[in-house]
Amino acid sequence: MYDSGTRTLWHSLTGEPVIGELAFSGKRFTQLPLTLTTWGDWLEKNPETTVLSLDTGYDRTYRNLNKRGSAYYDYFNSPEWMFPTFQTNEALDLKDRVLALNFGDSPKAYSLEALQETPVVNDTLGGQEVVVVFNPLAEAARPYDRDGHTFTPTQDPDVILDESGVEWRVEEDTLIQSDGTETLARLPGHVSYWFGWFAFHPETELFGEISSGG
Repeated sequence: MYDSGTRTLWHSLTGEPVIGELAFSGKRFTQLPLTLTTWGDWLEKNPETTVLSLDTGYDRTYRNLNKRGSAYYDYFNSPEWMFPTFQTNEALDLKDRVLALNFGDSPKAYSLEALQETPVVNDTLGGQEVVVVFNPLAEAARPYDRDGHTFTPTQDPDVILDESGVEWRVEEDTLIQSDGTETLARLPGHVSYWFGWFAFHPETELFGEISSGG
């Protein structure tokens, strides 16, 4: 990521400035929640959403219907990667997508394929209690503070149950108890390719097993 104010490049997986005025300053940006989902799922929940124009004024075109408007369509749909990496781990395919979390310097990756089988995961990382909620149809993974609760899935991916059988609604920013008396905050996290996350977090834990260098 590029910071035009200081002309600094920031590393999206570590949050550190790597080239430019702020490099080696010890600064690190605050990570925010990020959701990768389908346009249909997002629009259904956010019908007032506006969309950036495809007429950007630049040479890159987003109008190729065969590539669904994605400038990186070929890369997303290829097993190859464009960046060199000097340490890999074969627990997953290198371009498998993972939900990447890091609390208290305790990184952990949750394979989206594994979350298809286990769409609600109760966990604790670096002292932070977490519940990961996955929507299999939209392939969207969202982590929330679980504050001592233990959750289980329902047939509706937007509704989960706590240990008392009380329903909670999955919203973008919060989990909301059915009677509205309690909410739990969304936590920061993002989806990454496995090879990228492991390259900069070789000590990462992998949901379902402990990963090791190789």
